[in-house]
Amino acid sequence: MTLAEERRALIVLLTVIYLMIAGFGLVIPLLPFFAQAFDAPAWQVTLLFSAFSVGQFLGEPFWGKLSDRIGRKPVLIVTITMVGVSYAALAFAPNIAAAFAIRFLNGLFAGNISTLQGALADITPPERRAGRMGIMGAAFSAGFSTGPAIGGLLAQPSRGALGFQLPLLVAAGFALASALAVVLLVREHRPDRPKAVRRVRSARLREGFAHPIISRVVMISFIVVIGFAGIEATYGLWTEQRFGWGPREIGLAFMLVGVAGAVFQGWLCGRLARAFGEARTLTGGLAFMGLGLVVQGLSPSWPVAMIGFLLVCLGQSICFPNVSALISRSAPADRQGEMLGLNMSGMALARIVGPVAAGQAFSLIQPGAPFAISALLILPALWFASRIIAAAPLRPA
Repeated sequence: MTLAEERRALIVLLTVIYLMIAGFGLVIPLLPFFAQAFDAPAWQVTLLFSAFSVGQFLGEPFWGKLSDRIGRKPVLIVTITMVGVSYAALAFAPNIAAAFAIRFLNGLFAGNISTLQGALADITPPERRAGRMGIMGAAFSAGFSTGPAIGGLLAQPSRGALGFQLPLLVAAGFALASALAVVLLVREHRPDRPKAVRRVRSARLREGFAHPIISRVVMISFIVVIGFAGIEATYGLWTEQRFGWGPREIGLAFMLVGVAGAVFQGWLCGRLARAFGEARTLTGGLAFMGLGLVVQGLSPSWPVAMIGFLLVCLGQSICFPNVSALISRSAPADRQGEMLGLNMSGMALARIVGPVAAGQAFSLIQPGAPFAISALLILPALWFASRIIAAAPLRPA
């Protein structure tokens, strides 16, 4: 592949990623109000988030393996097209039960992130893959910055379920445009690879959880994502009850935080890791998240709540990149993918559990309970982080 072809393929893939994530981000702030249009209680609202995560958890390994066997392009065409179809179907869902089923299918076909990563790796020389994956992260952030704002501006909750048809159809349009770009512009690039030696899954799990650093990092991810996924699922309900917000205000808030997250992750995270090392930067990120959750939960007004939201965003932006860095640094060179995959699996499970638990806490305790639970979960995460520093006080990168 020539340099010009490589650049064109990169631009096309980044455009595909941006359109997909913009559609995903467009829907997120609408879901609580969409479910309320069917008179769904809080626990059913949060199940819409978990249904997507269940589908994504099942779809990710399947599509990744299939793309290794038959190629990235056909898998991307099918999955992205069906994501668009599922958004359109959600726009015309007759009841909450149908919405659950559609969200599950939406997540099942949206579980193609590893396929996109594989397509990017196929067109990138090994020495440039780390930088390209960072660019891919920027495309994710850009999509998640603009999508929620578009969804919030287009939604008309006063019209009930009909008021969400336009933004959902726009999300479908984003996905179908992305699929069309794959059909017309993406070329298959599959370098020959030696067949990997298959390892028994239980042996891989035991090896990962026996490692003094990897096991603790995986536990941190799992614990923190349970809380974060719960907040994400109940945030619309909480702000509606606390500040009278609707989809527009929530969409703009997500856009602001998305932009801030891109700045924090792209500019600040690497500098902190080089100055203090990954383990200590991870610990600092957790502390900022805990502080932000407390500020949000106790906020007397929406400006104070936004300060808390930005603190959580700052903490996440310097926390999760260092999670991946610690795993990559700790795993053998030929096992990094497996260990990173173990962490992704734990996070996917957390995204199933978190919304369900938060929905129950919101309904049975009080609307601010998910913030309290998430803040308390930071404490064991901080303990695990302290043990990582003690086990391997890595020098600054």
